[in-house]
Amino acid sequence: MELRVNIKQIGAAKQRIEAVPFTAEGEPGTVGELIAAAVTACVKEYNARAESGESKPQPLAKQQITDLAEIGKIAFGINYGGKKADLARALETAAQAFEDGLFRLFINDTEAVSADEAITLSEGDTLTFIRLTMLAGRMW
Repeated sequence: MELRVNIKQIGAAKQRIEAVPFTAEGEPGTVGELIAAAVTACVKEYNARAESGESKPQPLAKQQITDLAEIGKIAFGINYGGKKADLARALETAAQAFEDGLFRLFINDTEAVSADEAITLSEGDTLTFIRLTMLAGRMW
């Protein structure tokens, strides 16, 4: 199933949200299944990059360095340790993070509240994941 995921583009010249194509395996019937499909796709992509042996960093352009400096980390996107991501652990972590309210999920413009919530997705629907950050102080 072809969906779109909104991704915030960094950098002073391009502070915008861009919809990027995302293919979910099967047809998720609940919010939890949708989160699992997204995590599975990301882990597979990460592990494929780790297996391909892309160990030679490409030079960064001046604008890329500026954009990455804005988020606080200038990196080449290379897995130097060569470790693969553990899919089972990633799925568990994502489910717990959603349950704990560390990120929100919007399907089109409707917030998904519970992992057990039934959903009906159509081709071209837009997903928005928003990571919430604690600003200061205690949690409770």
